[in-house]
Amino acid sequence: MMERTFDLILFDLDGTLVETAPEIMDAVNDTLDRFKLSPVTQQQVNDWIGHGTLALLAQALADRSGMTIEVARSSELLRQMVPIYDGFYQQRCGTRSHLYPQVRETLQALRAQGVKLAVVTNKESRYTQVVLAVHQLGLLFDEVVSGDTFPTKKPDPVGVVHCLAQFGMARGRTLFVGDSSIDAATARNAGVTVWLLPYGYNMGEPIGACAPDRVIADFSSLLNPLAIQV
Repeated sequence: MMERTFDLILFDLDGTLVETAPEIMDAVNDTLDRFKLSPVTQQQVNDWIGHGTLALLAQALADRSGMTIEVARSSELLRQMVPIYDGFYQQRCGTRSHLYPQVRETLQALRAQGVKLAVVTNKESRYTQVVLAVHQLGLLFDEVVSGDTFPTKKPDPVGVVHCLAQFGMARGRTLFVGDSSIDAATARNAGVTVWLLPYGYNMGEPIGACAPDRVIADFSSLLNPLAIQV
């Protein structure tokens, strides 16, 4: 008889479940244009995703204004940009994003097996909920932890630790699935297994450099015989 290896699987959102970078770039460039700054490229945005919206906007502002990143982070201009970005991203969300292949089918199959599923993302909750709703993912997850759910975010393991306690799960029965060094560090800090996907946003670095327990080719790998034990 086959037994599940994992009873709880935690997922990053952007670059793992949903390809969101094109519409994030659109909202960033909408915002830059409002402040009469020139646009950034898709590759730049891809490399900046992962640390939350404020860090992303700070990178864009520094790049386009000539400020140092330190000055940009503490600038009044950055504070003014945040609500403008918020409005544009709310409009853009769902316009150019899509689920990666086999995401919905795999999540449904895992739920049918009795696996608990959670999202642990650095994306702010107001954006997380919009993305999940647009792509009809919300009901597939038992818990959602966003970048502003707790005072700290990934790679701090607080979100993972919360989920472990919420479901009474052992670390050895828990898997974190992500696409970046941030996800790998989060899992390591929490003491859980980490598998990474190669197609997301890892700040321009090869995914193997993160030294995950496994690099999986696509989402359906979560259901293959290597993911279960006899």
